[in-house]
Amino acid sequence: MCQPKVYLISGGEEKEILRDVIKLRYDGEEIVLETLFEGETRIKGRLKEIDFLKAKVVIEDGGKT
Repeated sequence: MCQPKVYLISGGEEKEILRDVIKLRYDGEEIVLETLFEGETRIKGRLKEIDFLKAKVVIEDGGKT
């Protein structure tokens, strides 16, 4: 199984920020992402798209906390 990559759109540019994401959840205004190897990352933003075929998650605007 292929774990998704997460991309952040900021300033009109889409940039890969995480790989091998195994869990995504909301905690207040933050999106909490857990990976196989890096643990937990929190991002302020909104979920724009999940493409299951491409194993891709896109988050719009925000910054890591």
